[in-house]
Amino acid sequence: MDLLIPEVGLVVFQTIAFLLLMFVLTKFAWKPVLAAIKERENSIDDALNKAELAKQEMARLTSQNEELMKQARAERDEILKEAKILKDSIVNEAKTSAQTEGAKLIEKARIEIENQKKAALAELKGQVSALSLDIAERVLRSQLDDKAKQQDLVASLLKNVELN
Repeated sequence: MDLLIPEVGLVVFQTIAFLLLMFVLTKFAWKPVLAAIKERENSIDDALNKAELAKQEMARLTSQNEELMKQARAERDEILKEAKILKDSIVNEAKTSAQTEGAKLIEKARIEIENQKKAALAELKGQVSALSLDIAERVLRSQLDDKAKQQDLVASLLKNVELN
């Protein structure tokens, strides 16, 4: 039975030692431990708040980035559309210009050909008249060598002339 009942002096001493230990721990260790736990709790809360803010900022930046990408795509499409319109305009203008220049060149060539043709005809007429005069002169000389033929020619010419 001695084992079950502890001595009263030992119990009192242990109780006093426990209370003294509790006082010392409360005075010197418990406050710093609680302060460290509170500080750790606050830093975890701050980290969670900062993580939530970072998550919100990331979501905002992602949506902003998507909006910027949409705008960039729209601008790219608009630039490509304008470039296509400009290209078509330049091609059509070049075609029109080429057709106009071609028509001018063709007209100029036609006028030049017409002028060359007129000059050739005038030269040909001049050569034909000179040749005709030369032939007529030879024919008349051969006919005018004979006096009788000259008189017949003058008489026939006079018959054709009418006096008014």
